[in-house]
Formats: sequence, structure tokens, C-alpha cells
Amino acid sequence: MRTKKRTCIGIIAAVPEEGRRLSENLETSEVNSLFYKGKSDNNSVILIFSGMGKVNAAHAATRLILDYNPSFVMNIGIGGAYPSSGLRTGDIAVAEKEIYGDEGVMLENGFHGTELTGIPLLKKGRKKYFNEFALDSDLLKKGVRAAQLVSCHSSGVTVKKGPFLTLSTCTGTDKRAAELRQRFDAICENMEGAAIAHICTLYGIPMLEMRGISNMAGERDSSKWDIKLAACNCQIAALELLKTI
Repeated sequence: MRTKKRTCIGIIAAVPEEGRRLSENLETSEVNSLFYKGKSDNNSVILIFSGMGKVNAAHAATRLILDYNPSFVMNIGIGGAYPSSGLRTGDIAVAEKEIYGDEGVMLENGFHGTELTGIPLLKKGRKKYFNEFALDSDLLKKGVRAAQLVSCHSSGVTVKKGPFLTLSTCTGTDKRAAELRQRFDAICENMEGAAIAHICTLYGIPMLEMRGISNMAGERDSSKWDIKLAACNCQIAALELLKTI
């Protein structure tokens, strides 16, 4: 049984650009090669840059939880929005749940999640988790409110909540984007969130995920991306949230 007191907020970003502004607003000192520790509005914060993808994200979340036992974990970064979601570049999305989009079985009639195998990705007590992991509802509300403050200061920023989809392969065609949107009803995609939600569920740590929209999922045209704006808006929302905790 874990009895260590929870004394900090854990924040995970995949790459430094997704957390640089946040780190500059913390009085941080390097803890080790993975973690940075600081304060924001009297909150102790542990910031980690996990690296890209599910394995790196799961490793970072596990280390963060076991070494620092945070009161909650916040995953921030950028994501690609599905065109029919109503989100556009620079907008902010907040996750209601995370979905593994690759784990399952591909049959002639299409993709099926891990329910088809009967083997859950996680079993905790009587609860079985297959492809979906719900995120903390209270943190979701706080995340939306914090993101809406960004919208107040920066006109034109839309904030939406909904399901997020985690993939190992980024979407690069309009056809694929339409298929994924129809299958999972997600508003955006990323490469880390479901793995972090999986680990947080395993250890009973509440989780919030916010992402700035850097591009539209579909035909791959990096000239239309704005990674800097997406990362900046998401980090501003994260800083606003830290003021309210």
C-alpha cells in the first residue's frame, strides 16, 4: 500500500518545446536527467520531458509517480485535430477520456479494439480496461476553465472537451482522418496520452490532459502547421490552472 504523502503536481510533456515556456515560469533546478523541480503559485511542480511515443510516456509517468507521488498528473503538448471536430490551429482541447487507437485486431471488416480478444490492457479490482481510460472529471472542469481564460486574452481561441485518440502512427491522409474520426469519435490525436492515462489509472493518480492544436489531421502539409502557437497556448492554459489549484 502506498502511504507516501502527495506533495507536488506532476507535468509531462513529450519534448522541450511543449514545456519550455512553463519551465521558464518555474524556479526550476535539475533534479536528475529526467526531472525538473520548481514552484508555481505556491505549488511544487515536477516537470518531465518524456520523449515521443507511448513507451517513453509510460516510462516517464511511472518514474514520476513512484519517485514523487504527485497529487495529480497533467499531460500537456500539441495535437492534430480532426477536421469535423470544429477545432482549428491554435485552439485548445481538453480530454474527457483517452483511447488507444492501435491496440486491437484488424479484420476484413475493419479494426476492433482489445475487447475482441477478451484480454484487458489493465484489470484493477473488478474493473477491466480495454482501449479507453476516463480522465478525472473535476480536473477536466478546471482545465476547461483555465483554457477559457486563454480564450479571453487571445481572441479567436476555441476551447473544446472530448475524447482524445493516441496513435503510434500519425495520420497523414484525409481518408485516414475521416476513418478514425468516425470509428472513435475523438476530437484530436496524439502519441502519448493513453499511455499516461493507463499508468495513472494503474496507480490511482488523477490525470488531466490539455493540448494545443498544431495542425489538422489529414493530408500532411507542414506549411500549415503552427507548433509554436499550439505549444504556447497550451502552456498558458497550464499556468492558469496552476494559479487555481
